[in-house]
Amino acid sequence: MPAETTAPARPEKPSPAPPARRRTSTRTLAVLGALLLLLAAVLLSLAIGSRSLPVSVVVDALRHDDGSTAASVIWDVRVPRTLAGIAAGAALGVAGALIQALTRNPLADPGLLGVNAGAATGVVLSITVLGLTSLWASVWFALAGAVMAGLLVYGLASGGRGGATPERLALGGAVIAAVFTGISQTLMLLDAQALDQLRFWSVGSLARADSATLTTITPFVAVGLVVALGLVRPLNAMALGDDAARSLGAHLHRTRFLGLLAVTLLCGAATSAVGPLVFVGLAVPHMARMIAGADQRWTLPLSLLLAPALLLFADVLGRVAVRPDELDAGVVTAVVGAPVFIALVRHRRVVAA
Repeated sequence: MPAETTAPARPEKPSPAPPARRRTSTRTLAVLGALLLLLAAVLLSLAIGSRSLPVSVVVDALRHDDGSTAASVIWDVRVPRTLAGIAAGAALGVAGALIQALTRNPLADPGLLGVNAGAATGVVLSITVLGLTSLWASVWFALAGAVMAGLLVYGLASGGRGGATPERLALGGAVIAAVFTGISQTLMLLDAQALDQLRFWSVGSLARADSATLTTITPFVAVGLVVALGLVRPLNAMALGDDAARSLGAHLHRTRFLGLLAVTLLCGAATSAVGPLVFVGLAVPHMARMIAGADQRWTLPLSLLLAPALLLFADVLGRVAVRPDELDAGVVTAVVGAPVFIALVRHRRVVAA
């Protein structure tokens, strides 16, 4: 009987990684890439201006303030301006992602809930009625106006059966925004001096940011970010619909109230410091969802990193575009960023909030 022959064993192909693991790895790489992008934006913001400095000089000045002209420029002007850009950008990016998730509207932005209009009205009142023109007063009155707008929106939306639904939040925000905008426009038309002073602030700029501004807004931004990041799980549940969210244990009214509170703190602080930059909060959450999908556990951190990077890049471009003058960051984000965002939306599927 012939001896039995056995075929040589074929090497087993390694099994592909599970889709969930691959997705997590991709998202992790995206977060790391966004962090590197932010670090590059920070370095450019510190090095480039009306007088550009070599990177080595910037690094030496950050490590040791030797009292030189370069060190004074970096520490007294560019560091506060850059940190204000990081704080305001992070606040607007996360606030935009929150608003889009709360209203289930991918076209919502921080101005939808009337918070920006409330902040602007607070600044107008401080100048026209009380005659307070300092930046410190503007910051506090802008925050007060933002909080007032947020409370009014939630009060309008929560009345009646069903509570503060996404539709009621959007409608209440539109009404409050129209009312506050009308008040501020009327006051500015009646006071030419106030109109001239507010013209610079209303465009959106980092040029006036200083250490006092940063000290004032940082606590509000920090609290707003903590509240927002603590809502990722109920927001993911609410994306499935109110009934499904209740069955998963999400507290809808509490989540919407805390979400609106976070948006108010974030938008109020950012608007008071740098003015109403509306494009950042609209576009960045879209970019984050295109990269990582609609999971808020990844959308919010990505928005937190991408938004300040975008704002700082816009600020740097504004410094060099029309030297020796400057373009405000709000102008640059609108002129350069809007066409890019439109192209992304036209060529990529818009991911629902």
